[in-house]
Amino acid sequence: MRVLVAEDHAELAASVARVLRREGMAVDVVHDGAAAIERTSLLDYDVVVLDRDLPGVHGDEVCRSLVSRTRRTRVLMLTASGTIADRVSGLSLGADDYLPKPFAYAELVARIRALGRRAQPALPPVLVHGDLRLDPAQRIATRAGMRLALSPKEFAVLEYLLGAGGRVVPAEELLERVWDEATDPFTTTVKATMNRLRSKLGPPPLIETVQQGGYRIGDAHAPS
Repeated sequence: MRVLVAEDHAELAASVARVLRREGMAVDVVHDGAAAIERTSLLDYDVVVLDRDLPGVHGDEVCRSLVSRTRRTRVLMLTASGTIADRVSGLSLGADDYLPKPFAYAELVARIRALGRRAQPALPPVLVHGDLRLDPAQRIATRAGMRLALSPKEFAVLEYLLGAGGRVVPAEELLERVWDEATDPFTTTVKATMNRLRSKLGPPPLIETVQQGGYRIGDAHAPS
C-alpha cells in the first residue's frame, strides 16, 4: 500500500510515517497543501492522510482536488477539531474517513488499512496459494503451517504478488507500490529483497522470474 502523509507538523508527520513503514507501507511525506496536490498528480496513492489545516493551500482544497481527479485514492482527513459539524463538513467534501487529533496509532493504522482495501480490487481477508497463507490484517505469513519470519518489505512484496493473482509484476511496479520516494529507481533493492524472500519461502520455489517482464507467483513446482 502506498500512502501520502500531508501534515504540517513535521514531528507528527515523521512519527506517523515511521509507524506506517513498520506496518510495511510505502510512505511519502509533504508539509503543505501545494506539495500534496503536486505529489498526488505525479503518483498514484492508495490512501492520503490529510491534515485539514494545511498551510498555503488548505486541506479542504486539497481534498476537493483529489476527489475531482481520482476515484481510486482514498482520503483520511485529520483535524484538531472533532465536533460532529466538522466531521460532517469534511465528509461532505469527499473525504472517505475522518479522524480527530489526538489519535491512537493503532486506530490510524486500522483505518488506513480499511481504506486501502476499498481503493483496490476486493481481495479475500487471507491470501492463499498452495501451502502458503498470508494474513495482511494480522501480519502473519505461513508455509506448510510454519510461520515465516519476514521483514515488513518482504511481507509487502509477497502480499502484492499474491494480490496480483498470477499476473507478472514488473520490478518498477513493485518499487512504486512497496517502496517510497526515497528509494533510488536504479537500485537493486527489489532483486535483493526477492532473493531474501525466496530463501525464506524455501522449496519448492513459488516466485518465478519472467525475463524482461518481472515476477509472479507461479506453480509450486515451477522453476524460479
